[in-house]
Amino acid sequence: MRRTFVDVLCQLAAEDDRIALITGDLGYMALEPFRDRFPERFLNAGVAEQNMLGVATGLAEAGFRPYVYSIAPFASLRPFEFIRNGPVAHRLPVRIVGMGMGFDYGHSGFTHYAVEDIGSLRTLLGLTIVVPADSAQAAAALRDTRDVPGPVYYSLSKDQSDPLPPLHGRFALGEVQRVREGRDVALVAMGGISLEVVAAAEELSSRGVEAAVLVVSNFSPDPANSLAAALAGVRQAVTVEEQTSSGGLGAFAASVIACHGLQCRLEMIAVAAPPDGTSGKRAERWRKHGLDRSAIVRRALEALGR
Repeated sequence: MRRTFVDVLCQLAAEDDRIALITGDLGYMALEPFRDRFPERFLNAGVAEQNMLGVATGLAEAGFRPYVYSIAPFASLRPFEFIRNGPVAHRLPVRIVGMGMGFDYGHSGFTHYAVEDIGSLRTLLGLTIVVPADSAQAAAALRDTRDVPGPVYYSLSKDQSDPLPPLHGRFALGEVQRVREGRDVALVAMGGISLEVVAAAEELSSRGVEAAVLVVSNFSPDPANSLAAALAGVRQAVTVEEQTSSGGLGAFAASVIACHGLQCRLEMIAVAAPPDGTSGKRAERWRKHGLDRSAIVRRALEALGR
């Protein structure tokens, strides 16, 4: 998604001279196309993410559309107060790009894991949050949110993720995308792990269980009505996310089920263990935290009582 982000941002910047890009001393061998094409609108703020958000807030107040770029936890958690008191409080069009969703930076360790950013940022009312499932949806989301009047946070995968074929790049604020039909259980996914969820659904099908797959890619406006409609008549839902269960997709689905009075049980698959000092590739992290396809299949079958 990183290459997609830069390509689309260059296209948008060519159409709108208010767009600027600020990096927190990251993005080498990635952001150069923007830097070389629009040098007067490119700024390296250094390893000073709070100041980076302050500069972006000032630029937005002056009429620019600044995009700030850093590794996801550095773009979201480190400057949290500056996001809250700056672009959120003043409804300014600052775009925050958190690169490396979930366990993307596997070997870099816990400091680089983005497993709390969505749950934390969902507490900021008025901040639109976008979590694409693949690069095509990321491109559509960047274009569709270009004119959102308030701030936006993008959680992007640092690698050019494999496409999620049933999705076909579909994106709409406040909407859930259905990528697979199924009558027995609904698997609700968010972000790059959606491809693993679809693979789990295919394995469930080989075992005689037909699983629908729903992709949640944005919050605020929350897709509550869309998810409620998709879960109506479903007796078992399973959420899957590279986030802690507190405040993330599972918590959102639970509130939708409760507030809409749905007759639907919910199983949450999320990062449940605290950091233990280990690191590893993304796939290994998925296995460790029970997020891989075999674990999803097992948990779904257990939830169904099979």
